[in-house]
Amino acid sequence: MRHSAWTSPFPGGKSESTELPQSLNRSQTDKRDFVAEISCTPAIFSAKEREAGARRVSLLSLSPRGLLCRGSQEMDETVAEFFRRTILKIPITEMMTVLKAWDFLSENHLQTVNFRQRKESLVQDLVLLCEEKRASLNDAALLDIIYTQFHRHQKVWDVFQMSRRPGEDIDLFDMEQFKSSFKKILQRALKNVTVSFRDTEENAVWIRIAWGTQYRKPNQYKPVYVVYYSQTPYAFVASSLLKSNLPLLGQALTVASKHHQIVKMDLRSRYLDSLKAIVFKQYNQNFETHNSTTPLQERSLGLDINIVDSRIIHENRVEKERIQRVTQEIFGDYPQPRLEFAQYKLETKFKSDLNRGILAEREEPLRCLVKFSSPHLLEALKSLAPAGIADAPLSPLLTCIPNKGMNYFKIRDK
Repeated sequence: MRHSAWTSPFPGGKSESTELPQSLNRSQTDKRDFVAEISCTPAIFSAKEREAGARRVSLLSLSPRGLLCRGSQEMDETVAEFFRRTILKIPITEMMTVLKAWDFLSENHLQTVNFRQRKESLVQDLVLLCEEKRASLNDAALLDIIYTQFHRHQKVWDVFQMSRRPGEDIDLFDMEQFKSSFKKILQRALKNVTVSFRDTEENAVWIRIAWGTQYRKPNQYKPVYVVYYSQTPYAFVASSLLKSNLPLLGQALTVASKHHQIVKMDLRSRYLDSLKAIVFKQYNQNFETHNSTTPLQERSLGLDINIVDSRIIHENRVEKERIQRVTQEIFGDYPQPRLEFAQYKLETKFKSDLNRGILAEREEPLRCLVKFSSPHLLEALKSLAPAGIADAPLSPLLTCIPNKGMNYFKIRDK
């Protein structure tokens, strides 16, 4: 049997060439086979050498296309780890769908992967495929954007509204020019920042920003996601956003989209499509849910007076019809945008006709915070009057949420 010379990477004083079996020199050696042959070849490596060199073996980056991938084929270790973590968080049931949407690995590449194996082994095989295709940091960032698009409900989205100067003309919008301008503004102001884009339907662009500092590389694991719809004054931001970076992000958005100023609206939710529907006044549509297997029973909160429990006696049918009419006038007959809460901060002085008592003499305003929470707050509010829990119509503070585009309210004395 022929042998080939190979220099041991293990410490222990053996720096001379060691003869390895031909099976270890083949061009299509599998990483697991290689490690197995090392572990069961005591004539070549002692137990001490195997233990001391285990970490070094893991850094050899073996792939099905050759023992050593050092050189032009090697992927940067930080990029490889970024790929590994990104792929690892994709559920197995969604893996193929996400990878096809990514469109970086071809069908032929995907067919060579065993998607039925353990997830850790699957992730390792996919990372090696990405390495073979010389995937870049931007490719990994694009995969992360696609994963986030599939799981957008895991983020909390804030809405920012931009405006132009009075009488300012609206210029023609070019998406490529927007991307270039946005990226240049951030990179000129901050040395270490990674910006990635992905165009989607409805003239929207998803932006992923990994922030660094003048002395630290961008943190790829705490990015900011921005969704901007072209030729609109609205941007949706899901953060791990440092307050120090907020002015820079606002400047990049306003300049690139050719606006003058930007403000944060008092509107927040996990459901991006619902936020978009509120600010764009697009209520008459079906809204996203985070778990399609257990959909919210929105229709069960309907207002049809004929669909009632036969055990319930309606003493005043006219009143029931009035409640139905008033509720439909306020909320409409379509599904409501999905919000999880509404918060009311009260700062008012106590008022009494008697003008006496401890509270009436208090100079400082009373401060109180009231928060309404529900998996689907607006549908829950819509059902209160028909269920007999509240009088109709409800308070305008509860029904004005979609029209005002707010779910954070501050109530003060005029």
